Amino acid sequence: MTDNIYTSLCVLFAVLVVVGNLIYQKFVFLPLLPFHVFELSVGAILYPLTFLLTDLITEFYGKEKATFCVRLAIFMNVLIAGVISGMDHLEATAWSTVDNTTFHHVFGLYSVAFIGSIIACYVAQAVDITLYLWIRKVTKGKWLWVRNNGSTAISLFVDTAIVISFMTLFNVLPAEHMGPLIANSYLFKLFFSVCSTPLFYLAVSAINTLQKNQLFSASVEIKR
Repeated sequence: MTDNIYTSLCVLFAVLVVVGNLIYQKFVFLPLLPFHVFELSVGAILYPLTFLLTDLITEFYGKEKATFCVRLAIFMNVLIAGVISGMDHLEATAWSTVDNTTFHHVFGLYSVAFIGSIIACYVAQAVDITLYLWIRKVTKGKWLWVRNNGSTAISLFVDTAIVISFMTLFNVLPAEHMGPLIANSYLFKLFFSVCSTPLFYLAVSAINTLQKNQLFSASVEIKR
């Protein structure tokens, strides 16, 4: 059961990272607050959940397995980027509902975003894992919300600043939008992460329950 939980968390993490990279080119307005409208990529909407997942893995399985999860997601991104790049070079049929231009317009810049995303993901997740463990050590395992939100708040800024700066450098995004996009994306991610704190507690409680049930079942089997 423990291995199944870890595998499920890794798969979900990788899926969120890959999907975020595939859909990043669409930018939207999110009027979630009465005094502010967020302007950000749709790829950033669910991205904060990746930090929640790595925090969960770090909490229960340690730094080594959390780092492996990040590397697995990066490998999957490399694989998918290669596949999409190859498909982009294939000629579309005359009756194809998606022609060469449309496909390239949607996925052609994936390789550029991919490089920035990979760098941002690896660096930010490494920061998050390290900070999470450091805060847990300093607080002596208390205040779960502090290590979750504290590590995520810093690592989200690192991630956002790197990926948007990288895409601006390669003219994927207009330079005049770099500052506002970093601010909007980061504030939304931070807002999302704080709001998902109850979800983190719920996930921790669920995993603890599953692990206790597994130990109880194992002890019963031994007694038999």
